[in-house]
Amino acid sequence: MDPVNLVEYEELARGKLAREAYDYYAGGANDEITLRANREAYGRLPLYHRVLRDVAARDTSVELLGERISFPVMVAPTAFHRMACDEGECATARAAGRAGTIMVMSTLATTVIEEVTAAATGPTWFQLYIYKDRGATLDLVRRAEAAGCRALVLTVDTAVWGRREADVRNNFTLPDGLTVANLAAHAKQNFPHGLAGSGLAAYAAAMLDASLTWKDLEWLRGQTKLPVVLKGVVHPDDARAAVEHGAAGVIVSNHGGRQLDSSPATTEALPGVVEAVAGQVPVLVDGGVRRGTDVVKALALGARAVLVGRPILWGLAADGEDGAYRVLELLKAEFDLAMALCGARTVGEIDRSLVM
Repeated sequence: MDPVNLVEYEELARGKLAREAYDYYAGGANDEITLRANREAYGRLPLYHRVLRDVAARDTSVELLGERISFPVMVAPTAFHRMACDEGECATARAAGRAGTIMVMSTLATTVIEEVTAAATGPTWFQLYIYKDRGATLDLVRRAEAAGCRALVLTVDTAVWGRREADVRNNFTLPDGLTVANLAAHAKQNFPHGLAGSGLAAYAAAMLDASLTWKDLEWLRGQTKLPVVLKGVVHPDDARAAVEHGAAGVIVSNHGGRQLDSSPATTEALPGVVEAVAGQVPVLVDGGVRRGTDVVKALALGARAVLVGRPILWGLAADGEDGAYRVLELLKAEFDLAMALCGARTVGEIDRSLVM
């Protein structure tokens, strides 16, 4: 029997993945306080549903940066999809297109940008880390533009790499045959060899620029015509600064609990960011979304859409493209059901009154 919810997909994926791969995907930083908090915060938030609202006809679609998607769930950027299935990021891109939503592909993909966008049947965005080598960084931007990506997502919560103890314990490195494919042209595709601990952490320390400031956002905006969305914002002051420095949107994110352990759950940070932005740019949120009711709660708190990461990987590991598509379709069906039971006919009718 196929899994009937996202938790069952994780259970199925765990049995199929190599231990090191599962631990990498599933793990968080240090004591995993934030990893757990992201999920638990949704469970604490009740929905004050409305009744007698004529919900016979419903529209789950939403517009985001000029793109209409079938429901307010996007595919979050996650690394190394080919550890989950042979077709990796290409399978993810096809699944997102079938579900009518946006895939955000990662800098740390195991498939090059051009192959992913060629496989995609829907819109793609590109998540960007800024490397110490600005030439390599600009090459990624130019390739994303040329390949047809419609936005850049700049990750800003990785000044230094979080300590993910499962990766340290496993001496995590990529399996033979897999690399950080997008950086091969600059000889930055492989992890350091012969080191104890996490190979990815060593790679990030060697390659990524820890000196970034708001001036670097301005620099990036000056290099591209694509909208730049900031991912990793939890503080209202940073949300205001993002708008002031020209960000086209912000993603409330604690990197899935993988960076600063004891960061707030994203649902706890979301209302303050929404208030700070004051409707000037869309606010998105990730972290801990596992049910359609979670999507309703996030939208009620002011998010325009949510992003899901790990569940897509569980779908890929379970059944490749079809598994990832099924994960998205399960969320869509649950969201539609929750929306109806809350008395909302459109996404626009989901408001703060549902969470009091």
